Amino acid sequence: METQIVLKAPGADLEARLRTTSKINAVVITHPHPLYGGDMNNSVVSIVADAYAQEGWSVLRFNFRGTGASKGHHEDGIGEQKDVRAAIDYLTAGGYRQIDLAGYSFGAWVLAVWARNNAAHPHRIFMVAPPVAFVDFDQRAAIPGLRHVITGSLDDLAPPGRIQSALPQWHQDAKLCVIQGADHSFWGHFQTLRQTMAKIIVAP
Repeated sequence: METQIVLKAPGADLEARLRTTSKINAVVITHPHPLYGGDMNNSVVSIVADAYAQEGWSVLRFNFRGTGASKGHHEDGIGEQKDVRAAIDYLTAGGYRQIDLAGYSFGAWVLAVWARNNAAHPHRIFMVAPPVAFVDFDQRAAIPGLRHVITGSLDDLAPPGRIQSALPQWHQDAKLCVIQGADHSFWGHFQTLRQTMAKIIVAP
């Protein structure tokens, strides 16, 4: 069961849902680009949420500012970093000791930028289909905390080759998982995505 909550971010109250499974471990999940229809109800976001819940983690997902019932307006990834901080602060105040950050598409880019601006953060970061062919990810800049990247072999927005070449610069210990036959939406490959996420959640 998910509980509707409101996250207090600077300049915007955010529509959010919390699924409580654990009192110790929780994940913040960020959604794809709102100007292209992305929100917290996206199918891939839901798959990532289900994978974490099945592994016994609590799940917090929210709509970025200006999306759905969230107040404010889209801020090209700048204000959205404040939204990520608000979600982390909410879970920290709730007593969670391990907080993962998982983002899909635009949400992955927001997490990458946030991590670079908060380099000493303690969180594991997982990126699903980071759109390196659509927005500037900076192939040479480290992404502190990055653990795994998942993309599809047919994803033209997050092509595996470009991600693989950037991975050593992003984080020397990060790993790439490629789902064969999947494009950016992972349509027809949801079960494989869920299984892949479940494996990397419990990986050291």
